[in-house]
Amino acid sequence: MTAIPGTFRAYVAERLDDRLGRGVREFHEADLPPGEVEIRVEWSSVNFKDGLATRFDGKVARISPLIPGIDLAGEVVASEDASIPAGASVLAHGYDLGVARHGGYTEYQRVPAGWVVPLHGLTARDAMAIGTAGFTAAMSVVALEERGLQPDDGPVLVTGASGGVGGTAVAILGDRGYEVWAATGKDDEIPRLRELGATGFLTRDEVTVEGKPLESARWAGAVDAVGAATLPYVLRTLRPGATVAASGNASGPKLEATVLPFILRGVAMLGMDSVLVPIERRRRIWDRLATDLRPRSLGANVTELTLDTLDEGLDAIVAGAARGRWVVRIA
Repeated sequence: MTAIPGTFRAYVAERLDDRLGRGVREFHEADLPPGEVEIRVEWSSVNFKDGLATRFDGKVARISPLIPGIDLAGEVVASEDASIPAGASVLAHGYDLGVARHGGYTEYQRVPAGWVVPLHGLTARDAMAIGTAGFTAAMSVVALEERGLQPDDGPVLVTGASGGVGGTAVAILGDRGYEVWAATGKDDEIPRLRELGATGFLTRDEVTVEGKPLESARWAGAVDAVGAATLPYVLRTLRPGATVAASGNASGPKLEATVLPFILRGVAMLGMDSVLVPIERRRRIWDRLATDLRPRSLGANVTELTLDTLDEGLDAIVAGAARGRWVVRIA
């Protein structure tokens, strides 16, 4: 027996010959994939991957039709796992959600128990105001600190600071006492980033210009949320032994750099893959996002959408016009 209604509303993307159709429609419970936990979805969010999943040339969606949405939060309505009882507030993100398996833009969803994170100290809206982007930012900070980064070591650079990953990284690092420098191409975002904890700023031109294989060693650490355009600058300006946590490819996946920062300064580049993080580590990071990694001004500067107005956010994030976080009220 299922606790999910026979039909419900969902935002669906589907390939139709030479185009991709998308929009809200009635979806059947029988068409949901199997799983031990059934969730009444209350909130989701808009991520760059979601935007690509709803474009004909996005090269992200691996099934059609697809309910996009790589993250979701809501209330358990039925469960075969005693550790995740009905009535619990939970979230799920990553793995195959919104890519090869129906995701969060729906009133109900069914997922494997091993993908579910119980929420402690965060509401469903809070969780999606953080979302996959905020989780990636937290994971980046944790990784840098596990390699020894401390506030007294020197300035830390965050690229793509006006986006979801970058803005949350700025907030977490600022609250932890770091001297945070934010790189952004949006001058009107500087006041907000200063409120989040940034103390210095670089323009887009400064972090995308071509340079020497090695330049002045400036950064004790970095969070790169952009990719091809900014990562070469970051690598050639890291201090000896410093690390960059890299998670972005908004500017493309191709990396043009030399080995010199690695072999002459001993720098490290850590890839931040939020999709396949083991569930126990995932749960620990989310517990920290409710406590010592909780971003300041959580829930502020959030644009709220619904299933019916979702197109706006999906188009904006692909076009680079999204500021801060975009959340989707499902209920």
